[in-house]
Amino acid sequence: MRYLNSILEAIGDIPLVKLNKVVPENHADVLVKCEYLNPCGSIKDRMACYIIEKAEKEGLLKPGGTIVEGTSGNTGLGLAMTAAVKGYKCIFTMPDKMSKEKQDMMKAFGAEVIITPTQVPGDDPQHYVQTAKRIARETPNSYYVNQYHNQWNTEAHEIITGQEIWNETGGKFDAFIAGTGTGGTASGIGRFIKKNNPNIKVIGADPVGSVHYDLFHHDKLIEAAAYKVEGMGDDIKCEALDFSVFDDFIQVTDQQCFSHARKLVREEGLFCGGSSGGNVCAAIEVARRLGPGKTVITVLPDSATRYISKFLSNEWMIENGFSLED
Repeated sequence: MRYLNSILEAIGDIPLVKLNKVVPENHADVLVKCEYLNPCGSIKDRMACYIIEKAEKEGLLKPGGTIVEGTSGNTGLGLAMTAAVKGYKCIFTMPDKMSKEKQDMMKAFGAEVIITPTQVPGDDPQHYVQTAKRIARETPNSYYVNQYHNQWNTEAHEIITGQEIWNETGGKFDAFIAGTGTGGTASGIGRFIKKNNPNIKVIGADPVGSVHYDLFHHDKLIEAAAYKVEGMGDDIKCEALDFSVFDDFIQVTDQQCFSHARKLVREEGLFCGGSSGGNVCAAIEVARRLGPGKTVITVLPDSATRYISKFLSNEWMIENGFSLED
């Protein structure tokens, strides 16, 4: 008889899949790690469970406690799933640009969700991160996850995700690309890669409007501008983001993110979100530079189930000024 002791044991062991239609000829091969197949639908399941278990071991999260975090949705969902299994309460803050599907999914796990304005500076008391910090201070027996500055976020992907990719490939690839939100995924996997083969390129993908591209290329914290894609980029400098492991950063537009994600769903059968489209757009550019005979790896961070009412909707695309063409 085979079974898991809880759904948390189903996190990880996600397959790599070769893209067959969306990558042009005379490019390197592009392999995608289908992280949307994690039990709660995103790569954030990995670090959410890892951080909670580390916090338990360190005595920072005690029985009957409340988990508090600011999230674009996926970390909140991974934390809510973990909390449901382990018996914790959850309070999450989330910017109002994020999909209603994410909000409703977190509530379904029993979490309290507080929506905050998107268009405020990172140090504004109404910002979702600042709101989460305040709630954590005011809530007895709470644990503030602090994913944007928590080194356990990065560590989870170095120890677990990076090793998993290495085991699947034997280290035989030429470049790894990932979007940077908190930076934990790209930095953690990047650290593992660079420790094992510093010749493999590690490249970040950042949406236009985010601050990470300019921080990497110019060491300058610009004022963030509005963008629509969820789960990529940020308006603050994140301590979980280790710029030292990156060889380059590539910018992607909202249009590129959504167009590539729609193509991944319709042409490759990969039911993934907008950040996946951004990652694949950047990966295709790197594949063009490298040419045939090389291999590029990226991740598909979350499921399109979160975006039925957004970029998968032709009406939403048109209303928000996006083309339905590639």
